[in-house]
Amino acid sequence: MRRSSKEMSKMSVVDLEKVSKYVNVGNQAIQLLSRSDQEHYANLNLKWDGKLIQADAYVVFHSTVRGPAKGGIRMADDVSLEETRRLAELMTYKCALAKIPFGGGKSGIRIKPASISLEARRELVSEYVHIFGCYLQTGTYVPAPDIGTGPSDMATIYGCTHILESVTGKPPRIGGLPGREEATGYGVASITKMASSGIMGKDLEGLKVAVQGFGNVGKWTALFLANWGAKVVAVSDATGAVYMEDGLPVAKMASAKTLDEVDLPRIQREDLLAVPVDVFIPAAVGGVIDENVASKLQAGLVVEAANDPTTAEGDMVLKDRGICVIPDILANAGGVIASYIEWRQAKSGSLTEKSETYHAIEKQMSQAYEEVIAAVERENISHRLAAQVLAVNEVVESMRDRGWI
Repeated sequence: MRRSSKEMSKMSVVDLEKVSKYVNVGNQAIQLLSRSDQEHYANLNLKWDGKLIQADAYVVFHSTVRGPAKGGIRMADDVSLEETRRLAELMTYKCALAKIPFGGGKSGIRIKPASISLEARRELVSEYVHIFGCYLQTGTYVPAPDIGTGPSDMATIYGCTHILESVTGKPPRIGGLPGREEATGYGVASITKMASSGIMGKDLEGLKVAVQGFGNVGKWTALFLANWGAKVVAVSDATGAVYMEDGLPVAKMASAKTLDEVDLPRIQREDLLAVPVDVFIPAAVGGVIDENVASKLQAGLVVEAANDPTTAEGDMVLKDRGICVIPDILANAGGVIASYIEWRQAKSGSLTEKSETYHAIEKQMSQAYEEVIAAVERENISHRLAAQVLAVNEVVESMRDRGWI
């Protein structure tokens, strides 16, 4: 699928011209990073129970200069090529900032998961592997779960490739990593702990937190923070929102499928944005913090558990209001760090304990956090720009090492 240079240049989630003021990027690197390495499209067709199921599928490799393309498979009825591009680019910089040897990739399957049976879903995922399997089997692309997919889907992929390291996020019994399911949430909670202390001067004990989104990432983030002493006072999901000033029973909520199954004080979902808290954690989908939402937030710190949750306009409003943002490429890197450990484990045959997974996540994220803070203080720039400067520099230096530029 070929696209014009003008169209491709619109994909970037990083302002490379701005980054170039702080690091030697160069025109050749900008040209390479403004385009995807590869983009692939297929129409997944499945005959099931006498009906034809069709789903658009996208696979994007943004940059593979630092290693195999790494990124999850998103399954939703609003998946698009543009979204898949942006998420693949984010993965490039997320892996670079965490200093793990992966590039950026992403997949999207455009279908509502609830609209098909479990058996049909397995066949649809198998069809995805049938079409794109050459990239998985050669190690060019290593997928993982994302919104709408989970360990069982990764098990289906492994059942097709028969290569343990071809996919991460598998169930622990078939080569998955203990702690992988909660890894992203653990990383978000860990970064929240670091930032609340280092930036706000507040301990977690009694810290008031609101979490938008209570899927895998939001749930585990809230559980860890509550266990560490924070007060998770407001949470929302697709069914509504709940609020308790003295803190919600997060463990009880986590045992329910959705928030409408728990008997707790309700608020409107949009009212969650105006709840006075110390930390607001968007853990749902992208683009939710626009300039309107940013003007309403009553928080001192935003920790981006979701990918790309803040628009450029929203980011400017938050900056003008003095609200610090810990960007997604730092905040939610716990998942891809755990994926790297699982991938490495599959290649070496070693075994990893859950405590080792947690330790590795905290170590890598702590190092990245300290580097970002140092760049913020050195250059007097935002945490987002500092993270981007560090990540882009890693990618560009890799291009120089490989003779690409």
